[in-house]
Amino acid sequence: MITLGIESSCDETGIGIYSSDDGLISHKLFSQVKLHAEYGGVVPELASRDHIQKAIPLIKDALKESNVKLNQLTGIAYTAGPGLSGALLVGSSIAQSLAWGLGIPALGVHHMEGHLLAPLLESKKPKFPFVALLVSGGHTLLVDVPRIGEYKILGESLDDAVGEGFDKTAKILGLGYPGGPALANLAKKGYKNRFTFPRPMTDRPGLDFSFSGLKTFARNTYFDFPDEKANIAKAFEVAATETLTIKCNRAIKHTGYKTLVVSGGVSANLSLRQSLNQMGTENDVSVFYPALNFCTDNGAMIALAGHYRLLAGQSNENYEISIKPRWSLEELLPV
Repeated sequence: MITLGIESSCDETGIGIYSSDDGLISHKLFSQVKLHAEYGGVVPELASRDHIQKAIPLIKDALKESNVKLNQLTGIAYTAGPGLSGALLVGSSIAQSLAWGLGIPALGVHHMEGHLLAPLLESKKPKFPFVALLVSGGHTLLVDVPRIGEYKILGESLDDAVGEGFDKTAKILGLGYPGGPALANLAKKGYKNRFTFPRPMTDRPGLDFSFSGLKTFARNTYFDFPDEKANIAKAFEVAATETLTIKCNRAIKHTGYKTLVVSGGVSANLSLRQSLNQMGTENDVSVFYPALNFCTDNGAMIALAGHYRLLAGQSNENYEISIKPRWSLEELLPV
């Protein structure tokens, strides 16, 4: 079986081709960072238009690279949600139209399930069951994962996602867009002990998160110390990563699992990886991540997630162009 995956949930157009025999055989990605940088954030209408322009050429490139002909595809997966409605509609329209024309099944995939399964693209794969930490610009989730498709949310952000906190703090410091990587780079120049920021919601039981107050603390500190951007960036990064680590440790103890999967854009952060790896070593927990190029949104993870579900016989039989901009992981069917 050969599955084409299409990712268009926000500001990256991603295409992946996954084969039952050979695994991931091609992936292409176009980032819209330069397009949105002028505005300091994603402009939904511009994102949608750019997906329209880039998706088909990227599909052609991926097919050529993998030496797969269009009529050799046996299924198409696309991101149905969560995400920006207009951007999601682009991927859904292309996927369903192409599947209808080829007479093959198509299936809408949950964006966060794609992230959750992304480490399975690596040669060293995590084994089920495991705890998943999904950290991105729009989500911060701790998930109990007994098997593919069976997900129980253990904790989530009550306000800003951690990636959103990074981006907003970067904007406060005048670091431009995208903010997360810029803040992490600046933090390398800061001193860890110059400022001590709070670790939100770690002084009480539970696995939920809150990063809005941490962002506000960074803003107030910047007003008082405007010449210490690097130290403020460092303090924010340390507080955020330690908060995530504390909650992951709690989730591991709560479930009794010995495997942690960390995915999403923020999983590329070196400080977070170091902190979680240390926690894993101290607690005999194996920690898995995607490759850095699969941490951010990409078509490979959608092809993989869709491949599993299409193999299980799931598909949109009537080729309906449908999206779910808001969609809980817990609504998904097991595979």
